[in-house]
Amino acid sequence: MRILGNIIWLIFGGIVIALEYFISSFILIITIIGIPFGLQTLKLGILALWPFGTEIKSNPSSTGCLSTIMNILWILVGGIWISLSHLLFGILLAITIIGIPFAKQHFKLASLALTPFGKVPV
Repeated sequence: MRILGNIIWLIFGGIVIALEYFISSFILIITIIGIPFGLQTLKLGILALWPFGTEIKSNPSSTGCLSTIMNILWILVGGIWISLSHLLFGILLAITIIGIPFAKQHFKLASLALTPFGKVPV
């Protein structure tokens, strides 16, 4: 089911979402100040390519105040808009019975897009 879900995900928009994340990651990594944010969008892009079968876990080594500060900065700069877009797509997909598994994946991406620092997709 995971492989079939991931293939259908890629065909119906997952590849476009992942490409958007990879392009924004590349643009952020070009600037020296944006490297930490570019790495987080790279994490989101990898999860957007293959979301079925992965979980979001907290990274126990990054429980300090730096990840909290970076998450606050992330939310202010654009994380809220990324998260809201995934929430909107998740709600739209949850209306139909067929779209519920894909809505769950958008909700998973929304939670990671809101606070990506200190979390790892497993």
